[in-house]
Amino acid sequence: MCPWLIVFWSLLVRAMLTGKAMTDNFDHGGNIFTIARSLGVEPEDILDFSASINPLGLAEGVREAVFASFDRVLHYPDSDSTELRQALAEFHGVDAEQILVSNGSTELIYLVPRLVGKGRGLIVAPAFSEYAKALFRAGMEVHNLNLNPENGFQFCPHELERTLAGGFELMFFCNPGNPSGALVPLTLVREVIDLCRAAGTFLVIDEAFMDFCEADSAKHLVIQDDQVMVLRSMTKFFAVPGMRVGYAVASGELIRRLEYLRGPWSVNTPAQIACLASLRDAGHMQRTIRCVEEERAFLAGELERIGELRPYPSAVNYLLVRTGKSHSSGELRKELLKRLILIRDCSNFEGLDDRFFRVAVRKREENGKLLEALREIFSRS
Repeated sequence: MCPWLIVFWSLLVRAMLTGKAMTDNFDHGGNIFTIARSLGVEPEDILDFSASINPLGLAEGVREAVFASFDRVLHYPDSDSTELRQALAEFHGVDAEQILVSNGSTELIYLVPRLVGKGRGLIVAPAFSEYAKALFRAGMEVHNLNLNPENGFQFCPHELERTLAGGFELMFFCNPGNPSGALVPLTLVREVIDLCRAAGTFLVIDEAFMDFCEADSAKHLVIQDDQVMVLRSMTKFFAVPGMRVGYAVASGELIRRLEYLRGPWSVNTPAQIACLASLRDAGHMQRTIRCVEEERAFLAGELERIGELRPYPSAVNYLLVRTGKSHSSGELRKELLKRLILIRDCSNFEGLDDRFFRVAVRKREENGKLLEALREIFSRS
């Protein structure tokens, strides 16, 4: 066989294997239907702490709004999500032209590398696995800047500056961090934006959980800058993961370029209606903030009482927890599944190992069931 052909096939096989490994090594929380089928139970039988969704659920008027307008599914959806786009613009105090509604923020994660083009991508890790997949599928090199769990995942601008000197076309930065829950304050985010601008690196700030700490959103910093955008999600705070709605906040020019890449009818009609109804219920938002703050403090405090567990400080509706030597995160997941409780094993996150797991903040009774099960497991150690 010709030497060049041998090289070609070896590179092709390597790419295929790398792609498969990247797909196989990552999963998500919330895969409740697959888990239920494997256990031979109904999804409703499982207490799901793996997906970090608003513990109060839907706002009161959402279900009724969707039912009342269901006949609209006889027509194609509004491809521009005009009403929802305007409502989000008013909610955030920006122009409608600076908002693009999408099929979950994940759709945008996959569009951005196409917008930027080839080159090298940097991920502030540990982070959502779809960043790496999106970069890989766009033909970009994938690199990570790992934050250290030993110092609580603190973000260091000087380390970022040194890393960016290596030359990167695109950077994904999740704030608050997922799965860490750590919040980088707005003053420090300004430095991140300035460093990326100076390095010529396009910056994506994923604020999927920022609704729980809105004051630190970078949304007003990005709308006049064509090299940075904010991604948001309706999934977590507004409890509509099955509807798949997210959006970008960016300059009008960036939004127009993203619109060009996006396909038509990205967001279905019931999803648009559900999110419109969610945005109208300010009381539900306030109750959510109070509930999450109270239950997060309770859950973190009780987890600390279990000697081998160390929950990390969090600004959102989940806690990253480090376990001791007696049980790995995978073993804990299996033990809890026997009790029909599902947690997120975080051993496959870049920069973490088999001592890390994540739990959602749920209501008091549900949090109590998780704590009771953990106490029982560790009492036998």
